[in-house]
Amino acid sequence: MLAWGKKVPEEFRNRVREVARTLGTDVNHLMACMAFESGETFSPSTRNAAGSGAVGLIQFMPSTAGALGTTTEALAAMTAVQQLKYVEKYFKPRKGKLHSLEDVYMAILWPAAIGKPDDYVLFAKGDPQHPRRYIQNAGLDFNHDGVITKKEAAATVRKNLDKGLRPQFASV
Repeated sequence: MLAWGKKVPEEFRNRVREVARTLGTDVNHLMACMAFESGETFSPSTRNAAGSGAVGLIQFMPSTAGALGTTTEALAAMTAVQQLKYVEKYFKPRKGKLHSLEDVYMAILWPAAIGKPDDYVLFAKGDPQHPRRYIQNAGLDFNHDGVITKKEAAATVRKNLDKGLRPQFASV
């Protein structure tokens, strides 16, 4: 079963499977993250609602797009299949490290947390050096304890994976 497979055309399904194989990761984890980041649309032109300037399947920031040799404008104008080239290019340095859904999502949200345990603290309310990090991600602090762990941050993506595997969304 391919999570969210019914939401994308066959060409996309084939290409995302190829990308996952190349990266050594579970294709369903990649699909769940892209579904989450694009609001379940898989649209390459999906823009970040908070106005960060991020766009696309994994919400490429302008600086990230530049580092990949493109722009957010160019990414937004691509087809989803075309944008998968940049998804692969983005994840490639992390090849062989994307063993869990949490790690695939951390590659997008907070790469320093890849390979860390699920209780690894990403953002803390009391962090005097980086107070905005917690504020910007406070919605991920599900137990309201002032810290956001890797597991908490990925919890919504995990729910998205579960939803994407339902018969009405998954494909073979």
